[in-house]
Amino acid sequence: SSVCSGEILEKQRRRRCQSSREEYFKILAMKTAELFALSCDMGAFLSHATPLHRAALRQFGMALGTAYQLYDDCLDVFGSESATGKKPGVDLANGEITLPILITLERMDAGARAKFQAQIKNWDPENFANVVELLDSYEALPESRRMIHQHLAAARQTLQILPESDGRDGLAGLLNFLAKQSDALGV
Repeated sequence: SSVCSGEILEKQRRRRCQSSREEYFKILAMKTAELFALSCDMGAFLSHATPLHRAALRQFGMALGTAYQLYDDCLDVFGSESATGKKPGVDLANGEITLPILITLERMDAGARAKFQAQIKNWDPENFANVVELLDSYEALPESRRMIHQHLAAARQTLQILPESDGRDGLAGLLNFLAKQSDALGV
């Protein structure tokens, strides 16, 4: 039910440039992060993990899911079609206000913000290159990357609770892979 509620909230905030980071992260937690957490929790349950380890894996899933969704949101504006296999700007075309957009809006003065908000509300794919230039000029990618790494660090921290094993090493490898992928964005 959390995922459905998150989807409803996301639909309600389409093209709403007044959204806050807090609201954005709440939706991420209810959707992608919850799905990752549930997957980790179910794996722990099925392998008869202790309650402590199960809780740690759930926290790992929440942090990894959040980091992954931040990466995916950045990929939409900073990734290339040849690398991702999908056309950039799909989130913008769908009216989704993602972290790079929120960061840019936060850093703009009132006049620039009003123009940018109008551009997003009245989306035209012809404006995509201009939007990416704005995101670059307000350093949205480095701040987004910092947030991705912050959530990856939280996920790494939860792994310390788990016993040493190939599974734990595999999860750490997954975190390292996502970190490398996020560092390669925009390069």
